[in-house]
Amino acid sequence: MVSVRDEVGVYDYSGGIVGPGIEPVATVRSGGIIRSGTPPGCWGPMITPKFQGGHEVTRPVMVEGAEIGDAIAIRLKKVRVTSLATSSGVMEFVDGRYVGDPFVAKLCPACGTTSPASHIEGIGDDAVHCDHCGAEVNAFRFSNGYVIVLDRENQVSLTVNKGVAESLAADANANAAMPEHSAQHSILALARADIAGLAARMRPFLGNIGTVPSRDLPDSHNAGDFGAFLLDAPHGYSFTQEELDRHKTDGHMDTNSVREGAILICPVKVPGGGVYMGDMHAQQGNGEIAGHATDVSGEVELQVEVIKGLAIDGPILLQTPDDLPFLARPMDAAERAAVVELGRKYGQTEIEDNAPVTFIGSGPNLNDATKCGLDRAARITGLPYDEVLNRATIAGSIEISRLPGVVRVTFLCPKSIIARMGIMHLVEEQYGKD
Repeated sequence: MVSVRDEVGVYDYSGGIVGPGIEPVATVRSGGIIRSGTPPGCWGPMITPKFQGGHEVTRPVMVEGAEIGDAIAIRLKKVRVTSLATSSGVMEFVDGRYVGDPFVAKLCPACGTTSPASHIEGIGDDAVHCDHCGAEVNAFRFSNGYVIVLDRENQVSLTVNKGVAESLAADANANAAMPEHSAQHSILALARADIAGLAARMRPFLGNIGTVPSRDLPDSHNAGDFGAFLLDAPHGYSFTQEELDRHKTDGHMDTNSVREGAILICPVKVPGGGVYMGDMHAQQGNGEIAGHATDVSGEVELQVEVIKGLAIDGPILLQTPDDLPFLARPMDAAERAAVVELGRKYGQTEIEDNAPVTFIGSGPNLNDATKCGLDRAARITGLPYDEVLNRATIAGSIEISRLPGVVRVTFLCPKSIIARMGIMHLVEEQYGKD
C-alpha cells in the first residue's frame, strides 16, 4: 500500500530526464505541500557531459487521486533564490562533441565515450575534462557570456568583470549554493565576463515545472520547440511528431510569470501526475531571447490540488494580477460602473461576467506556438477558434515566453465556461469574486 503524505520534501534530482521511468519520491495528498531546493538549470547541466537533458529537475511527486485525463493545479507558494551568483549567455555548440544534440548525447572527442563522467580542472572555457582520458570535453561555448552577482534581499543584481568572475569561480559550488545531491558542474567555473557593470532587477520564477510526460524524454525538451530536436534524432530519445505531441506536457515553459503567487494547472498523462520542478531563473524579460537566462539554485514550496475531469494537453496559467496584460486585467468598480452606463446609453443591458485565463502554447517557432495556444484555448473552453482570436485581440494578449516557440495566450473568458472547467474556485482565489 502506498503511503500518502500531507507534505513531501524532494531533494533528489532526475539526471536530466523526465517521465515514467524516473522513480517517484513519494505520494502527496490533493491539497498537500511539496517543498524542494532546486539546483540551477541550463548551463550547469549543459557543461556536465553525463547529463542527457539540459536541466537538473526534481524527481517526481505523485498526487493521490490524479488520473489520466485529470489536471493538477499547482499553487506557487514560495520561489526564492539561494545562489549568490550565476553565469549565463548565448551558446555555441562545439562540433565533434555530441551526436545529433549536445543537450542530450554528449561525446568525448578523444576517447569516444558517450555521456562521459567528468571533472573540473582550473577556470575557463577548457575547465571540463573527461574522467576516462583527461581530454577537455565541454560541448558548449559562450559566444557572449556574463557572471552576475545577486542581492536576494533587495532583489537587484550586477554583472561583474573578469577578476571578480575568477574569484567567484574559485569557490563555484558555494557561490552557486549548489544543493547537496546536485550532480552538475557549476557554470561559474567558466568565469566568462563579457558584460561588466550592468545592473538589473530580480524577479525569480521557475522555468521548468509541471507534470511528467507519458514517455521518458530530456527535461529541457519537454515542449514543442526544444522537443522538435528529438524528431528522428540519432540517439536513444528519438520521437515522431505524433509521439512528441502525445507524450509531452510542456513543463519547460521559461514563462516569467510562473512565479511566486501564480497558479499553474497541468495535464495528467500518467497516473498520479508526477509533479516536478527546476530551472529557477533570477530574472528574465518577456522572451528568453538569449536562449538562456540567469539560472540559480532556489527554495520552492508548492501546494497541489487535483482537478477532476479537466482533460488538457498543456498548461493553463492563472498569472498574478500584476503580471496580467493590461487589456485582460479585471475592471475595478469605477470601470464597471462606466461600462454599465455605456451599455445603458446604447441599449446594451447584457454585460458578460468574465475573468482572465492564460493558455500556454509551444511549437517549433512562434507562429506554431501561437496556433497551439489558440487551439488549446478553443478546444478546452468550447469557444469558436475565431472568437478566441477576437478575445485575445481586444481583451487579452499574445506574449512571448521563449524563443524559438513558447507563448502565452491570455483573454477574458466567460465565467460560465470557467465554472464548467472546474477551476472557478482557483480563478476567484486569484482575481476575486466580483
